[in-house]
Amino acid sequence: MNEGKMTVLGAGLSGALLSTLLAQKGYQVQLFEKRSDPRTFGLEEGRSINLALSYRGWSALEQAGLREKVRDQAIAMRGRMMHNATGELSFQPYGTKEQAIYSVSRLGLSQLLVEEAEKAGAELFFQHRCEEIYLNRGEALIHNLKNKTDTLAQPNLLIGADGAYSTLRTAMQKTPRYNYSQSYIEHGYKELSIPAKDGDFAIEPNALHIWPRGGYMLIALPNADKSFTCTLFLAYEGKESFAELNSPTDVNRLFESQFPDALAVMPQLTEEFFQNPTSDLVTIKCFPWSRYGKNVLIGDAAHAIVPFYGQGMNAGFEDCRIFMELLAEHNHDYAKMVEQFQELRKPDADAVAELALQNFIEMRDLVADREFLERKKMEAELHRRFPERWIPLYTMVTFTNIRYSEALRIGQLQDCIMGKVMKHYNYASELTDQDYERIVALLDDE
Repeated sequence: MNEGKMTVLGAGLSGALLSTLLAQKGYQVQLFEKRSDPRTFGLEEGRSINLALSYRGWSALEQAGLREKVRDQAIAMRGRMMHNATGELSFQPYGTKEQAIYSVSRLGLSQLLVEEAEKAGAELFFQHRCEEIYLNRGEALIHNLKNKTDTLAQPNLLIGADGAYSTLRTAMQKTPRYNYSQSYIEHGYKELSIPAKDGDFAIEPNALHIWPRGGYMLIALPNADKSFTCTLFLAYEGKESFAELNSPTDVNRLFESQFPDALAVMPQLTEEFFQNPTSDLVTIKCFPWSRYGKNVLIGDAAHAIVPFYGQGMNAGFEDCRIFMELLAEHNHDYAKMVEQFQELRKPDADAVAELALQNFIEMRDLVADREFLERKKMEAELHRRFPERWIPLYTMVTFTNIRYSEALRIGQLQDCIMGKVMKHYNYASELTDQDYERIVALLDDE
């Protein structure tokens, strides 16, 4: 048994996974969550129904021995299925036949991770709200919402996995010289659905569906019950915005003109549109992630990002994996461990935040652009010919554990090179073997 006592605030996905990993290593873990137990009451309204799980997330789940259990409830999405304004389809594979991202149920995954944390030996306390943080002591005052009693948690390390509006981070923000920023994009999102049709999927299940429309878009991810969860990303104000959609007629008019094939399989569109909330999209950055070496932030508490690269959960799970590796390296020197953790992860958190914002532009604007598609074909061929030397940015982010900051650096270099190439070639078919060799050689020249 490890002597260390760990208090984790927040039983969301990252908090539950980290609690599982810590308990498996023999740490004494107490996990506090203000919401109810998801195994009994489900999830609160407004949370996304499903998520995209990729390589980084699988790596952390494998560390906990949970790959197969999660794989049983996941649906492979092997590429993007693009829908144009007339309903015509085009499929863009993510990479090789083996490469896919996976649609997983947020509720199902949350229930599984909470269950595994408890099985591993963590003590779980739901409907317990953190009332006060004592940063210099690494302690937290916890209020039991059911019987109105208070408990003082006194761990060796206090871990804030309590999301974008973290109580632990809020306490840190009140300390001198603390860097914090939050920025909202002009778009919000609303969740809708495509129900099963005659007991089967209404559209292709093994793809992430995108309806790119310039300044906005609709996406759809498959669910195990043969339905799809759709998300409409739309500006709050202006032309073609949520502000303009005030009646069922307004909503139907937008979908008839822009998403006609989606409308055909969304019988509950207008009811869901006015019933489901419109949610914000925020990027949160802060530093340091620890004060006095007695506490630390992970996941969204340290680095909330917009969802357009599908990396929010994966980045949080990667935090958990690296956290455990550093914990093993530093034994019980928690102050040194959290210092190294934040120094290592901060550049990657900033990089994935930038990547996520960039990918929104790609998804809504560029994926239907001919020049963009030809460029992607060229990059795919470069990767096929030189798999170790030219790895596309999306592949680095989604299908490897290459640091986000390094992926961003290499991606910017590749972008510069491809910008030069596209000035001379219009189609991938125009390139010769010698052309591809000259292009990849440019990596060494920059």
